[in-house]
Amino acid sequence: MEPITKKQKAILDFVQAFQKEKGYSPTLEEIGKKFKLSSVGTVYQYLDALRKKGYIQRNKGRARSIELYKRSDAGPLTEIPLLGVITAGKPIEAIENPQPLHVPRGMLSKTGRHYALLVRGDSMIDEGILNGDTVVVREQPSVEQGETAVAYLPERNEVTLKKVYLEKNRVRLQPANPRLKPFFEKSVEIQGKVISILRRLS
Repeated sequence: MEPITKKQKAILDFVQAFQKEKGYSPTLEEIGKKFKLSSVGTVYQYLDALRKKGYIQRNKGRARSIELYKRSDAGPLTEIPLLGVITAGKPIEAIENPQPLHVPRGMLSKTGRHYALLVRGDSMIDEGILNGDTVVVREQPSVEQGETAVAYLPERNEVTLKKVYLEKNRVRLQPANPRLKPFFEKSVEIQGKVISILRRLS
C-alpha cells in the first residue's frame, strides 16, 4: 500500500470515525475546523492526495461525498469509467455527470477494457456483492459456468447481475441469495465479467 503522511492518516481516521458516528461524511469546512487548517483549499489538497493514493473517492459538486475504500497492495492507480447503476430487472441507469474511478491496477485484468457499475439490491450477497457496492467489470462476450456476469436480456430489454449457467437450450441466471429463485432465458448477451468489488466503509 502506498504510504501516507501522518497528517493524511489523521484526516483519514477522522473521516472514518465521523462516518461511523453520524452515518455521513464531514464537509471540507468541518475537516478544516477539526485540524485548524486555514482554508478549504488546504483541506482539498489533503483529500486529493488521499484520492490519488486510493484511500478515498469523491464526487465533485456534491457535499459530504467522501467515500472510503479498502485497498490492498495492488500497485499504482488507474482510471476506469463509472457507467451507471445496475439493478436486477432494469436497464443500466446512467449516472448524471459520472466521475472516473481510480482503482489499483492490480484489481484489473492484464488485458481488456474495464468499467464500473454501482449495485442496487441484495441478489448477489452470497458472492460478497452487497447493496451499494461498486463492481469492476471486464468487457467480454462470454464467461465460464457459474461466473458472475453483467447480462443483457434482449427479449426484456433488461440488464442483470447474476451467476451464469449454460444449460440445454437455455441459460440459467442464478442469484446468490437463498431467498431468490433463478430464472431462465433463451437469449442472453454477456456484457462483461465481474472481477473486483469496491465497498464503501461507513
